Amino acid sequence: MSNNVVDSAGYAIEGVDLWKTFYTSSGGIKRKRIKVEALRGLTVRVPKGVIYGLLGPNGAGKTTFVKIITTLLLPDKGDARVLGYNVLREAPTVRKNIGVMLSVERGFFWKLSGYENLLYFAMIYGMPRREAEERVEELLKLVGLKELGGDEKHFEDMSLGMRARLGLARALLKDPPVLILDEPTLGLDPTSARRLRNLLTDLARRQGKTILLTTHNMYEAEEICDTVGIIRKGKLVAEGSPSQLKRMVSEYYSVRVTGRGTREVFEETGRYIVDKYSGSRYKVVARENERLSLIILSPVGSEEQILAETVQKLVDKGARITDARIIEPTLEDVFIKISGEEP
Repeated sequence: MSNNVVDSAGYAIEGVDLWKTFYTSSGGIKRKRIKVEALRGLTVRVPKGVIYGLLGPNGAGKTTFVKIITTLLLPDKGDARVLGYNVLREAPTVRKNIGVMLSVERGFFWKLSGYENLLYFAMIYGMPRREAEERVEELLKLVGLKELGGDEKHFEDMSLGMRARLGLARALLKDPPVLILDEPTLGLDPTSARRLRNLLTDLARRQGKTILLTTHNMYEAEEICDTVGIIRKGKLVAEGSPSQLKRMVSEYYSVRVTGRGTREVFEETGRYIVDKYSGSRYKVVARENERLSLIILSPVGSEEQILAETVQKLVDKGARITDARIIEPTLEDVFIKISGEEP
């Protein structure tokens, strides 16, 4: 590991120029040794107090990076820190400052209740009995397990959504400033996934926790992440807010205004917008119930102005507007273009 000093001001998590190679084999009698470069100079910096989503196709290096940051795996080269603490030289301090959820089901005792599981782990962490009991009760309420009976229900009888909540509660036992979650909503039903996302947002916004999560869920990343990093073949290939990343894959947004009026009015408005805004294009599409949609391909940066002006022009000409919106490219579009693979 590098001995270079890293400027950690403002960063909760840093991985700088990380490399990690694994060796595996394939074949029958004459087995062939295969070199797999999981990380190839990966650099990721996560500011304090944000939700950072790490995206990438299978095998991109997401889980390898998470294991290095959580002190479960050592890099071959590079520097990794949490709140400025080196994951190799100061591993015990790193572990005190992180809460980790690598699997919804891993590590729990199936014959113990939710309360008993959390109490066991709290005692393992060295909490005094009274403090541990109070903390467990607090967390069961925080993650919504108390109201569902998850404090008394055996782990084996819990739904996947309840197990995910229990996993998050365990990660929060030490009240760590940094949470590291590997696909926390994988396999959850939509309601359970939404509840877990709401919990994570609340932890970041109200309690100031830094959250690093890996996910394949584009909607999830777009909904709750302040910043998204996309990894491909062990390297960071794109990073930014969801809106910034979406602007990378398209020079145009679609502006769509739907309503009732004559086709002549919609066509005339479309021509006016195209004449005024160079690079824009339009078409009028017939809808059900005698409605029309004016769809304008707008250069990025002009979409809001074009939307407002289109609506005003149509209203001035007697059209009745029923819907008006800007249609952006999705984060899934970004992922596919940059990674070259379906999420």
